[in-house]
Amino acid sequence: MIREDRLLSPYTGWTRAHWEALADAQLTAVRPYATDRHALLHLPGPASRSGQRSDGLEGFARTFLLAGFRLAHSGDNDPGNHASWYAEGLTAGTDPHSPERWPSMRECGQAKVECASVAIALHETRPWIWDRLDDGVRQRIVAWMTDLLGSEVPDNNWVWFRAITSAFLRSVGAPWSAPDIDHAIARTESWYAGAGWYSDGGGTGGPLRHFDYYSGWAMHYYPLWYCRISGADADPALLPRYRARLRRYLDDAQHLVAADGAPLYQGRSLTYRYAMLCPLWAGAVFDATPLPAGRTRRLASGVLRHFTEAGCFDGNGLQPLGWHGEFTAVRQPYSGPGSPYWSSKGFAGLVLPAGHPVWSEKEEASPIETRDVRRTLAAPGWLVSGTAADGIVRVVNHGSDHAFGDGAAPEADDPVYSRLAYTSHTAPDSTEANLNDPLDSHIALIDTEERPSHRRPLTRLHLGARTAVSRHRAHWPLGPVPAPYAHDPAPAFRTGPWITTASVLNGPLEVRLARVDGSVREPLRLRVGGYCLASAEPPGVHVEPEPAAWVRRPNGLSSTVVGLRGFDEAGIATARDANAFGPHSATPWLATTAEVQLGTVYAALVCLSGVVAGPRAAEAVRLEVCYDGDGTALASVGWPDGTTDDVRLEPPG
Repeated sequence: MIREDRLLSPYTGWTRAHWEALADAQLTAVRPYATDRHALLHLPGPASRSGQRSDGLEGFARTFLLAGFRLAHSGDNDPGNHASWYAEGLTAGTDPHSPERWPSMRECGQAKVECASVAIALHETRPWIWDRLDDGVRQRIVAWMTDLLGSEVPDNNWVWFRAITSAFLRSVGAPWSAPDIDHAIARTESWYAGAGWYSDGGGTGGPLRHFDYYSGWAMHYYPLWYCRISGADADPALLPRYRARLRRYLDDAQHLVAADGAPLYQGRSLTYRYAMLCPLWAGAVFDATPLPAGRTRRLASGVLRHFTEAGCFDGNGLQPLGWHGEFTAVRQPYSGPGSPYWSSKGFAGLVLPAGHPVWSEKEEASPIETRDVRRTLAAPGWLVSGTAADGIVRVVNHGSDHAFGDGAAPEADDPVYSRLAYTSHTAPDSTEANLNDPLDSHIALIDTEERPSHRRPLTRLHLGARTAVSRHRAHWPLGPVPAPYAHDPAPAFRTGPWITTASVLNGPLEVRLARVDGSVREPLRLRVGGYCLASAEPPGVHVEPEPAAWVRRPNGLSSTVVGLRGFDEAGIATARDANAFGPHSATPWLATTAEVQLGTVYAALVCLSGVVAGPRAAEAVRLEVCYDGDGTALASVGWPDGTTDDVRLEPPG
């Protein structure tokens, strides 16, 4: 057990020694699941769609990346024998006659992903692994990697797997592909959305809308590591460009971590957990951060400690598929038992020496620990509200939905992309029922068969300091909604009227407004869902006729909805084993009992707070609505602190 150092690290107590010890513990824990010569790691858990051999390679490559970062400044001091252990795996995995051989890129597309991790780990450990391998083994590694050159990859962060591999191959005098590198650089430029943010691919047209942690742990990480591997061979214009963008990104990203180290729960591949620390460390590695060194370590150690204390390692020291503990519903079809070990990216700071300021300077408080945070993130279309009183980060989403087309055709909602709001302390329920019946942090029209409409794709209309507006056309799937990325046929949709939605924020409070316009073929009701709250025990539930509904955890964290205009019914929806934050989850909601009136503004107060709950959250919140000559609704929201915000809800035209 490493002793805490509250002088150097007054907020977390953690030092570099804690990071090194945890890296060693993870690398030791996976060894019993390796094949005889360590080329494949068959970790326990459900298989991915790529099959067992691919999953075994994934387990090797992703833990090898962790070993690479661990050895970067300690290769001559390797009591865990990591270098020789992984060297043996490289030898067997690239031997075409070995029963442990790795699948080729032609056999398995997932091998292209893992190849990049192998390349980065080999670069970081070159004096201790690559330079000591037999020449025949090096030639076999090159042969395995060169199969990736020029191969087809999806039009997203995957383009960098080829470019990173080419950079490594070039660095060791092997064949490489200039077109692969040029393609990755060019596509990355087309996905840059400004203000430091990248979209992970761009669909087939329309606005960029693929925003999540891939912006940081892929789109910032790989271009900069490409420069690190390439050295003087890289275009000299690239490093300054990528550094400036990461610096701007981190100025935003630091506000997406709660005071207790909990990161925002949004986007795909969430089982990678603290991989979201990767751009934070990259900022320190490349002198590309606006953050003081002590704040970088405080954020990083805070997140890592949050996950370790929340149970991300099981009784055998392994990371199961999940968020805190095991929760297999979080997985996508491409996720295998080794997938969680892309969290290894979160250890990238170990490539910095122990004397670097990021390890040696005193921890500095994160912004939310000293003040309330309000931030407009223009690229993804998010408003951030963090409150110092409870340390919670909330994001309302009026610009990003991960739609795959041009933003015109209706698609089924993805719970981790299409909701109106996300936070550091809540998650959408993630079950098949939730795919077909979106409720939490959602506004829907309810048809005569009690089916809710979907939101994706949405169109951003306005993004201000405390107000945001978007619009979407309500649509209902005509068949079951498949799991995201399952490659199952998408259902057809029945379309309905337009829903214009606005969020007005003040601290933990949000006034959520909606108006419905267009033609209506059947009686429709309007429903708004609050934040889904989950815990180990059933949360307390409360419903009042105001209407109001709220859910409370034993620790005081509460999710509240209160009707302000037009809603006359309230309730609580509960679920079991559907949420990453606990086995018992509950969502408060409001609805109209009568048919929705076109052009009418409906309003609810939505609140997630560790301080205030129930109807009193709406005390002293004033709402006035009027209409101008063209039918535009003008809403004015007055807050308990005396401030006022105005927002326009225009009819489609």
